[in-house]
Amino acid sequence: MSGTGSIKAAGVPSARSRALAVLRVRSRALAVGLLPAAFAVVLVAARMTGRLSADPWPVVTLVVCVVAAVVLLVGGVFAAVVLRASPAVTPTVPLSEAAAPDLYRLVRDLADRMDVPPPSAIALTPDCDSWLEDRTHAAHRRSAISAGPESEQGAAPVLVIGSPFLWWMRVAELRAVLAPVVAGTGPSAHPDIADARGFVRGLDAAVDVGNRRGLGWIGAPARLLLRLCRTDATEMERGVAAAASERAQGVDYGLRIVAQEQVGLAYAGWDRLLTRVALPAWRMGRWPAHLDAGVVSALTELSRRDRLAEGFTSRLGERPACDLLEQPGAVDEATSLLAARLFHGGPAEPGPDWSPVDWAAYPEEVVDRKWRAEAARLHAALDALAVPAGRPAGPAGPAAAPTGLAGSAGPGALPGGTSAAQASQGSPSPSAAAGPATIEATGSARPAVDGFAGPTLERVLGYLTDPAGAGAASEALAGRLSGDLAREERAAGAAQPSAGKARGADAVPLFPLQPPRSGRDLLADHVTAMVCCAAVDSAGAAPGLDWLDGPVLLIGGDRRSDLAPRVLCLVEDGNPEPLRDWLADLGVRPEKPVRLV
Repeated sequence: MSGTGSIKAAGVPSARSRALAVLRVRSRALAVGLLPAAFAVVLVAARMTGRLSADPWPVVTLVVCVVAAVVLLVGGVFAAVVLRASPAVTPTVPLSEAAAPDLYRLVRDLADRMDVPPPSAIALTPDCDSWLEDRTHAAHRRSAISAGPESEQGAAPVLVIGSPFLWWMRVAELRAVLAPVVAGTGPSAHPDIADARGFVRGLDAAVDVGNRRGLGWIGAPARLLLRLCRTDATEMERGVAAAASERAQGVDYGLRIVAQEQVGLAYAGWDRLLTRVALPAWRMGRWPAHLDAGVVSALTELSRRDRLAEGFTSRLGERPACDLLEQPGAVDEATSLLAARLFHGGPAEPGPDWSPVDWAAYPEEVVDRKWRAEAARLHAALDALAVPAGRPAGPAGPAAAPTGLAGSAGPGALPGGTSAAQASQGSPSPSAAAGPATIEATGSARPAVDGFAGPTLERVLGYLTDPAGAGAASEALAGRLSGDLAREERAAGAAQPSAGKARGADAVPLFPLQPPRSGRDLLADHVTAMVCCAAVDSAGAAPGLDWLDGPVLLIGGDRRSDLAPRVLCLVEDGNPEPLRDWLADLGVRPEKPVRLV
């Protein structure tokens, strides 16, 4: 094997010429920094030979020497920052060869077939993408960001693989998708390209250093140099990608076309799983421990609903790529925790207020708690607006506090309502993840005792009813909910130990999923939660999990998807009749108090 790949591959000459253009920007910057020193040397030499002995040359020489010294000092500090600043490193889950010998063997076989150096290591990221990442910078070794063979000087880049690919793709599909990525190690090993990349990464890291107190002056020249070499650096990367793509054409080219369809499908299912399923759990202080196994169920359900995805589920009989891992359950849990940190900003380690949740316990531990927490917030907002509390029709005792607790946890319960036995459940197998479209909570319906006075759905319906359709009540309640939720989020952010200390690439979440919600949307969500609580407590309904839509209401085991338009009719038009008819059909009693958390 050549070790660097042929420099004659298409795209590499273009990439090398662009790399040389980037390096010329560096050389010109160095020349500008040395120019005052050159003038100073000329003037001093002329003075020593007696050619410039008359006035005002002594003063001019002194001034030029001082300016040269200042420029050299500033330039030396700037160059040291560019050389020593730590480039951003994507947070990943390292995968040792002992944890995935078959995957390492597959990647090395790809590298041998394409005559390029194999990646120095493999890491996983909770995203639907794969790339090569250089981790040989000395700053990474000093800060222990990278301590393996991938951090040694001259080591090949690290291959970063999207973890959803391992669970959804088959082995042959994964090999076809990774071929052009692995082929990129050949051009990356070229000295000019590696040097140009290192210069650009150093400038990017220097911009981040310029955001620190006392070093703000470093950012301006770093941004200027980045602008000067931006076009050439972009074209260099395009040339590298073209060279890698051509080199990989001889490896599973036909299968790669089919595998690219799976990439798009995986991205769609992963996005739905994160925003609709994982995000509600993260907001509740829980993190789904097996997101990658869940994406198989989400994508299988998407294949059933989307006719464009027909036939994709027939692939499930082939060997999944996660079989290349020795312990897929442990890897899944690690990537799921990293996903919560990247997309939500959760803690890096599990704790009393940040515990894992299994898919079987999701409806009870997340969906039911989410509904009741939102219902409690809704009634707290009504209390703040001095809305009279409703009374049940039957005999009732004294009115209870609208935000009363819902029982107590039993022995061995963890904070958040999950038992230690539930928290320690093992990972479901990838093949078992593709289950039914919805998961129903077991034993979740705990009707409230008749005669107990407390928060009722009737109170909400009565307040939002507006025959004129002006929407003043909805606006006031939506504004109150938005303010309460904003205060809760600020308090939760301030309670984190690292709040306000993260900087640049260390700041989390790097990719927040929090969608912007209007006050009306927020109010509709809270009213829906209140309706679901009433249905669970008085009509035998149950919380459930839909793999694509997240929390759902189940009646007799079947999902009810006709609630949203009726809630919107109440919130936006002040008309409660469609919702009252829906409640009457299901046997939900709006005047009956609901249990809140």
